[in-house]
Amino acid sequence: MTWRYKVARGAVIFVNRLARRIGRGSGTVIGGRVGLAISGNLLTDLTRDRTVVLVSGTNGKTTTTAMITAGWGGNVATNATGSNMVQGHVAALADSLGNRAVLEVDESWLPETIVATRPSVVTLLNLSRDQLDRASEVRHLAELWREAVKNSPEVTFVANANDPLVVYATRDGARVVWCDVPTPWRLDAASCPRCAQSLRFSQTSWECECGFAKPSTVDTFTDGGLTVRGHPLSLDLALPGEFNVANAAVALTALSVLGADVPSALARLNGLTSVAGRYAIRKWGPRDLRLILAKNPAGFSAALPLIGAGELWIAINARVADGRDPSWLYDVPFEQLTGRKVICLGERRLDLATRLFYAGVDATVVDELDSLAVPGAPVTVVANYTAFEQWRQRTVEC
Repeated sequence: MTWRYKVARGAVIFVNRLARRIGRGSGTVIGGRVGLAISGNLLTDLTRDRTVVLVSGTNGKTTTTAMITAGWGGNVATNATGSNMVQGHVAALADSLGNRAVLEVDESWLPETIVATRPSVVTLLNLSRDQLDRASEVRHLAELWREAVKNSPEVTFVANANDPLVVYATRDGARVVWCDVPTPWRLDAASCPRCAQSLRFSQTSWECECGFAKPSTVDTFTDGGLTVRGHPLSLDLALPGEFNVANAAVALTALSVLGADVPSALARLNGLTSVAGRYAIRKWGPRDLRLILAKNPAGFSAALPLIGAGELWIAINARVADGRDPSWLYDVPFEQLTGRKVICLGERRLDLATRLFYAGVDATVVDELDSLAVPGAPVTVVANYTAFEQWRQRTVEC
């Protein structure tokens, strides 16, 4: 490697460690910025001799990345904190050893990340509205993905056959492995991405009059249990929710393509109890809290069925990482919470309380968190991105 690469990599490691030591962030981005300023090709150099898997989609990226990493076993470099743009990728790779990497990738950054990293496998989970003020409309993203797939004939794409936008993006790919997995949210694909007519959805399929339809042959499916590329498996996840069944199916399919020992990978996936603070029981003073991330209508739609007994707190911010516009709250099916009392938290708690009022849900706005730090029933905290991070930092895992 050139001297520039060595200096850039060393700068990433030094700056990130210094940032963590002095308490200026988690050391997952700033070092990457410094390293890339020294060498613009740093990501390519860091992945040159590695087998790389990329994971992208609107929801489920962090969990699926963790599943592939855990399932693969051994020394695997990964951006476990979810810093999913090039700075985060560089930071994750610079201070790691081994010849394998699994990287979560922001949807809009996927095309250039494919070019930079030359991955063996790319997993495409779903596309739905998220941070429209930053990430653009989902059909634009589908077009970006479509072009990237067309220009990457050497890459195997593991794709969700139940999401019409993902199918549109990957249908003409040279190497596509289709996964028929639970995908309850398809409201962002109500019309055909090819001809704009209304798509017809049934319980198990979808199609358009123009001939665009769900792939007729799938490699992985969850109907009657999990079958990955012809091999039936016994999935017994500790992580909750049907969406995590989908994430696990995609992860195991990617590992199968890589030639990993899938039964061993399955055992490691079944043992995962928490990902980046999500789902595990955590302590906040005298309270037991379970944190769930939900950052858009599709994410909330998947998260609401997981809410059990006890108190329910919902925290909403609207910072850059969340998207500045919280009007997406009106697309969340909060009517499902009728009969529950909800504590509204976060910087946009009043917006949330207003939305819950129109949904007929009993909502209480809390300005001072100290009023909640008293003994009481277990709590489920559902929060969008930066609000979730705030609660993760306030709590400790039991």
